[in-house]
Amino acid sequence: MDQISNILGPHAALTLTLAAGAMVAVLLAVASTEIYEAVTEGDGVAEFDRPALDTAESLRSPWLNTAVTAFTNIGGPIGMPILGVLVLVILTFRRRSWTPAILMITAAGGSLLMTVVAKQFIGRARPALADAVPPFESSASFPSGHSLNAVVIAGVVAYLLMLRQTSRRSRFLTGGAGALFALAMGLSRVYLGHHWFTDVLVAWTLGVAWLALVITAHRLYLTVWYRRVGPVHARRGSPPAAH
Repeated sequence: MDQISNILGPHAALTLTLAAGAMVAVLLAVASTEIYEAVTEGDGVAEFDRPALDTAESLRSPWLNTAVTAFTNIGGPIGMPILGVLVLVILTFRRRSWTPAILMITAAGGSLLMTVVAKQFIGRARPALADAVPPFESSASFPSGHSLNAVVIAGVVAYLLMLRQTSRRSRFLTGGAGALFALAMGLSRVYLGHHWFTDVLVAWTLGVAWLALVITAHRLYLTVWYRRVGPVHARRGSPPAAH
């Protein structure tokens, strides 16, 4: 990171590091499909799919179906991009730094790439329409794109907000809110019968892995900045990414 920063600049170094991380994320997605096939062939975690769907169906009611559908649309192909772009614009302009934009765009792009790759490799069918709440979806079931994107986008937003927060309580609340959003999004997919439980479970694990790579790349970026300016200057101001 330090050497690339000397040649191309810190933002370019961050972008290249994230691009390398995206390739790792794709390999994780491919590996997850192999693990998934091995587990389902032996009736491993997949044995929870039917009971989880039966439980979800027992909890349904007209008003709750409407509320959960409205919530899950936030994580859909229209709602999530709008939410992500809105947060991206606000953080980029308020902090006068391109770093939030780089993190958000790369994180979202990697999440989408992982979803597409895994769906192509598995092509798993969704639960039967008789078990689902309309409107119905037709793409492959594994993994849940809503769940994966929710983990990544909510995680990056929470992380960027926590960079400027000084109290432990506010950081805990911010991180907890992001985790709760991602958890609720995944459970909403099972509740509506749009995904099997294992589709959501793997999406959560892939999302956490990719989020960890994105944050690690940014921590390297901050470490390089700290080493360059020294501890005295670092105490006088915050790094470009935190503005």
